Amino acid sequence: MINIALDGPAGSGKSTVAKIIAKDLDILYLDTGAMYRACGLKCKKEGVSVKDEEKVRPIIENIDLKIEYKDGAQVTVLDGVDVSSEIRKPEISMLASDVSALRCVRLKMVEMQRKIAGKMDCVLDGRDIGSFVLPKAEYKYYVTADSKIRAERRYKELTERGETVDFDALHEEIKRRDYNDSHRDFAPLTKAADAKVIDTSEMTARQVADEIIADVKER
Repeated sequence: MINIALDGPAGSGKSTVAKIIAKDLDILYLDTGAMYRACGLKCKKEGVSVKDEEKVRPIIENIDLKIEYKDGAQVTVLDGVDVSSEIRKPEISMLASDVSALRCVRLKMVEMQRKIAGKMDCVLDGRDIGSFVLPKAEYKYYVTADSKIRAERRYKELTERGETVDFDALHEEIKRRDYNDSHRDFAPLTKAADAKVIDTSEMTARQVADEIIADVKER
């Protein structure tokens, strides 16, 4: 069983890299961030603050969330509806960062992630895959980059989708997410002790993926 853990902060390029790796190695790609985004969206639809754990808990315990695949691409289905595009909006990004700090949410999503990873070869990207979700994964990587560069990447991604985005606000949002993700009490963003660090600031996603694939094949 091949499980590749790819961790890193927002905008580090891990999702793009993970998709390339999955395609080249013909394995599954599990975007764990999409799962937390879906949780944030669900709370928003229910009118519940993502910081109120007592109210969030029953919503998450009964959430109808499914991860499906269509033509090799992950589809996030919430309450029977494909929300793959809706969860990419900036407002949902911050909700995801806040809701993922809740222990009840983290445990529920990690349970789902471990079940998927236990059934098939896959590459997972997130904040705590190598340190918490799959601590025994053989292949662990931590990708990072300067916050401004990460903001530029996210800005390009969003504007190419036709969204109107303020760069400075986006940069501040990413820095806030970095702080939130790194300082939450339960399963914070962290580099696993045995993970290989890759600074992607001056690298393309293809170059990063090639480095990881070469490393996997060498072992």
